Amino acid sequence: MPSDSSKRTWNHLLLDLGEFVVELVKVVLISLVIILPIRYYVVQPFYVKGASMEPTFFDHEYLLIDEISYIFQKSERGTVVVFRYPRDPRQYFIKRVIGLPGETVHIRDGQVSISRPGSTEENILDEPYLDGAITTVGEVDTVVPSGSYFLMGDNRGASLDSRIFGAVPERYIIGRVWLRAWPLDRLTAFKYSDGLAISY
Repeated sequence: MPSDSSKRTWNHLLLDLGEFVVELVKVVLISLVIILPIRYYVVQPFYVKGASMEPTFFDHEYLLIDEISYIFQKSERGTVVVFRYPRDPRQYFIKRVIGLPGETVHIRDGQVSISRPGSTEENILDEPYLDGAITTVGEVDTVVPSGSYFLMGDNRGASLDSRIFGAVPERYIIGRVWLRAWPLDRLTAFKYSDGLAISY
């Protein structure tokens, strides 16, 4: 028959275990309350699939998408965004903003040019993020509808983008690329200056 002291020790162990479980549940609940809103409303992970954004982003890179600031500051030309594919919203794509609402996008002879709303003057788009050997294939003359964006991949020969499926309505855009988190040797935070993604 166990002694009173061993009963007390056993009771203390059970009490300690119970307190530990209660504290663990509190930590998990508090973590979920903090992490879930951030995960679903502030920053979203994105895994790059395919070569359409090379050399800026490569297959299997892991990115964090800034959703919250996108609500308050709309896309500028050059911003890299993640969006739901309008023809199948279960799929997510990553592309760069080329044409803004109301502009006319012209693609011919391997070059992209933009006409501002109300103007017929074509201004050749300076695209320093493109590999020097890349030319933009296709022939396009299209007005970007209000509330939509003309999006293209940086690897123009291997990108399914607005040249094929047209301008993307803003409601499909999730947010802009904020951080390349993987691989670690390419860890980069992005900010946007004059519409271009630059690392800092």
